[in-house]
Amino acid sequence: MDPFSSPAPSNGSSGPSTEALMDQVKAQLAQAYAEEFLETVRSKCFSKCITKPGTGLSGSESSCISRCVERQIK
Repeated sequence: MDPFSSPAPSNGSSGPSTEALMDQVKAQLAQAYAEEFLETVRSKCFSKCITKPGTGLSGSESSCISRCVERQIK
């Protein structure tokens, strides 16, 4: 028998289903988008809003970060 002409897998095959693969791809894409979003927020909002790093955020820094994150979400 030719090794390249194997029969098509049946529904009872032991491999993952198309739906399971799609769910996995969706989860990986969501993770990648979340990581990209967080990196954007870190780079843009931190450099714009945090003028003097310290142990906590001032009220104006907190407001600035909140507005910046909202802009990134839209």
